Amino acid sequence: MSSPHDLIWVSGQAALQGDLPEWVASQWRPALPLVVRRDFDKGGRVPVGVRGLRRDLRAAGWVDPRDIRRILSPETLSDSARLLASPYISQPPLQAAFQLAQQTWPWRWGITGSVGYALATELPVLRAGSDLDLLIRSEQPLDDAELLRWQTFVSQLTCRVDTQIGTPQGGFSLTEWLREGRVLLKTQRGPRLTDRPWSAE
Repeated sequence: MSSPHDLIWVSGQAALQGDLPEWVASQWRPALPLVVRRDFDKGGRVPVGVRGLRRDLRAAGWVDPRDIRRILSPETLSDSARLLASPYISQPPLQAAFQLAQQTWPWRWGITGSVGYALATELPVLRAGSDLDLLIRSEQPLDDAELLRWQTFVSQLTCRVDTQIGTPQGGFSLTEWLREGRVLLKTQRGPRLTDRPWSAE
């Protein structure tokens, strides 16, 4: 079963549903992954995002779960060996991710965004100034002292790093959590402001 931020591959062109812009037909093909996003569909379809070759080319669509052929989690992309084998290892975001992978953390973490997409596809979507988007998924509240240690470490890396925390209820910004103690939680049914992002209330 897929979760937000996972990369998925589908069975064919017809598997991608929705009111899609014209560029999708020329820039997306089933050999490329789609990104699972947060949304809700009564019919049980999986909400996905399509990435174009430019940063401003993004589209929202849907796929039937039965059409999914492969799922790749962000956590898989943070493996040290995978990072070293990437043709983009000399790029600052990859160097930063590799440094992070050399540390010991009390959780698994993953790589999302353009860096994750480049690792999964080897397409030239990275720039030297690309941000490193990271994800920590946890069923239970995380220790704030460990989160602060993480944030202190990533703030010293050679590129801008943005960490999202994924809970069973939705996702939120780690920076916002550490600064405010409350967050704008992105859920399947829209954002909500909360100081209890792991709670269903």
